[in-house]
Order: sequence, then structure tokens, then C-alpha cells
Amino acid sequence: MNKIAVFCGSSMGYNDVYREAAKNLAEVFYRENITLVFGGSNLGLMRIMADRLMELGGEVIGVMPHFLAEKEIFHEGITKLHVVETMSERKNLLADLADGFIALPGGLGTLDEYFEMLTLTQLRIQNKPVGILNTNGFYDKMRDFFDHVVQQGFIREEHRQSFLMNEKLEELLKQMEGFKPIETQKWIADIKKESSN
Repeated sequence: MNKIAVFCGSSMGYNDVYREAAKNLAEVFYRENITLVFGGSNLGLMRIMADRLMELGGEVIGVMPHFLAEKEIFHEGITKLHVVETMSERKNLLADLADGFIALPGGLGTLDEYFEMLTLTQLRIQNKPVGILNTNGFYDKMRDFFDHVVQQGFIREEHRQSFLMNEKLEELLKQMEGFKPIETQKWIADIKKESSN
């Protein structure tokens, strides 16, 4: 993977461990020669991540909708900034630019981007790995929720196994490199069969 889109908070969070995770991600990306693709903001974890990678001499590409750029929250010091019209266009371009996706701790925007990319991969609209860096157990409850949804019959077990999550970035990158998407024909046929009963 040459380019990875990272979704994370435009806030810092209350625990310094999240800031350290953002810095560490930038350092690992630099070492592995991975270009960072992100939302283009100069706020929160997004800024920490981009600043650190730029300090090291790495490449950072931002994608920001016009209405946010007008509020001057775009990061002026990155390699390249794409300005688009809408949030949907932002996600579409992030999907096109990146070879894979990682969610760090964040809020609604982070979750929105993560789930959209996960859904696109599940439906084989794209065949790209989508991972979660579970810093400080931030996503533990969401992992439990995924298990609950499987138990209730709304996510198939094979898809649950493709939800990549790790507390260590290097291990998560290995999981992403080894990712193989699920074939759609079988599970769609299984769903049709279940629905006819």
C-alpha cells in the first residue's frame, strides 16, 4: 500500500495517548514510505498527524469540502490539498486516492467515513482493506457491538472477520497487506435463500 487514508478526530481528545498515536502513525508512514491521505484539516489529531509527517519529509494529501475551506480550517502546510464541493465528494475522492483506510479515535465524521469505506469494500465496489487502530481500547465497545450484530444475524461471520482491528499499527498494517475481500455471489445467494424461508 502506497497511500493510506486515515480518518481521525478534528479534536484532540482528553488523553495524550491519542496524540501520541497520531504522531507514531506519521513516523511509521514515513519509515514505510506511505503517503498520508486525510481530511485536510489543521485541527486536532488530523493536524498532529499531518504536521509530524511533513516535519519528517513525508507526503501528505488533504481533501476538504469548499464550505470548510472557506472557514480557514484547511492545513496550508501539506503537500497537496484537493478542495471539493460536498462531503460526499470528499469521501469519493478519499476512496479513489487511497489503497487502504485506517480509523484512529474520532467522532461522527470519523465513524461516517470508516463505515462508508467498510460498506464499499463489503459490496466489492472497491477491494481495499479498512482497519481500526484501537488506541487505548477506544473501539472496544464497537468491537463488542460488531459481535452483537453478528449474533443477531445482521452481519455475516465472514464479513465480521474482515473487520480489521489492532492496538499496534505495525500489526494492523500487516493485516491490511494480507486482506482478501469476500466474494459477493455466495453471501448474496445465502441471503436470498434465508429471505425465502
